[in-house]
Amino acid sequence: MTNQAVVDVKDKIRSIPDFPKQGIIFRDITTALKDAETLPIMVDYLCEQFKDVKIDYVAGIESRGFIFGMPMAYKMKAGFVPIRKPNKLPAETYSQSYELEYGTDTIEVHKDAFPQGANVLIVDDLLATGGTAEAACKLVKKTGANLMGIAFLIELEDLNGREKLTDAPKIVSMVKY
Repeated sequence: MTNQAVVDVKDKIRSIPDFPKQGIIFRDITTALKDAETLPIMVDYLCEQFKDVKIDYVAGIESRGFIFGMPMAYKMKAGFVPIRKPNKLPAETYSQSYELEYGTDTIEVHKDAFPQGANVLIVDDLLATGGTAEAACKLVKKTGANLMGIAFLIELEDLNGREKLTDAPKIVSMVKY
């Protein structure tokens, strides 16, 4: 995958100033997702970064982690597991709370999502402060699976989210702001 491909993807991501509040620049991936040439570039890039890592399951964080996680799991010949917001999964779950700018939130995964020792790759669209991804890492560990890495389409470097992800042996982001 060339640097030009990364530049092309970055050019397809729309920046919306002052959304959801004043002073925030929202990175809108819908413009990249709807482009038939850009979507496979994004999925292929993220998969390529883990080509030498045995992945049994791709775990996508709700909701945009689902968008990338499903095609990545398909390409990697792995299973897909959703990590969801509370009360969305029907069977017994593990829960993990994390800090937000104002308050806390929680994500969950089925207790039987991964067999003991399975190799798991977590996927989400955006790494900002790292709270959600850190919680997802803790959930994978609670199941007894092996965390092999985390893949993001976008990383907001100024927010230092990577610093919270000390359990991840490999962290990849395609586009950095």
